[in-house]
Amino acid sequence: MIKIKKVEFIKSTLDWADGPPRQLPEIALVGRSNVGKSSMINVLIKMKNYARVSKQPGKTRSINYFEVNERFYLVDLPGYGFAKISKTEKKKWRLAIEGYLQNSPRLICLLVLVDGKVGAKDNDIQLVEWLRHIGVPFQIVVTKIDKVSKSKRPARLREINMQLGESSKELPLFFSAKDKTGRDPLLGYLSDLLR
Repeated sequence: MIKIKKVEFIKSTLDWADGPPRQLPEIALVGRSNVGKSSMINVLIKMKNYARVSKQPGKTRSINYFEVNERFYLVDLPGYGFAKISKTEKKKWRLAIEGYLQNSPRLICLLVLVDGKVGAKDNDIQLVEWLRHIGVPFQIVVTKIDKVSKSKRPARLREINMQLGESSKELPLFFSAKDKTGRDPLLGYLSDLLR
């Protein structure tokens, strides 16, 4: 399993073509505006508040590149959904996400984060359908799993899998930034990707 020893914030941009010059594999995170992308990054790298976290959804407003172990980038994409921003700003975010996902030659996997408490919403389902259509490799990660009792977690994972049309594949990974549940399996998954 990968051990994260060094993390460096490289840059923020709204244009995938303006990404870091260093050619490293990229693992990106995407999800609704309050799903916990920044919190997940902070837990994975064991650095509190390294990626910006806010109680107000929508604080990630650009494509943020974090270089890990001088080996790969964790890429935090803007959230989608109900962040209180203008239509113009939402359009900028959507175009930034779409441009990155359709064009980044170094993207090896997209982690699609889904809120375990509320399940997959329409925009999550649409995203997954679009990813299948354009052929982007992705993995579902169910966040905030601490808000679901342990006895109900397997059923919740199956439910989200069904909502996303993934019933024939492996169950999603699960994760909690609050109690660190799922950190090691997720790091193991990243290690396998980077082999």
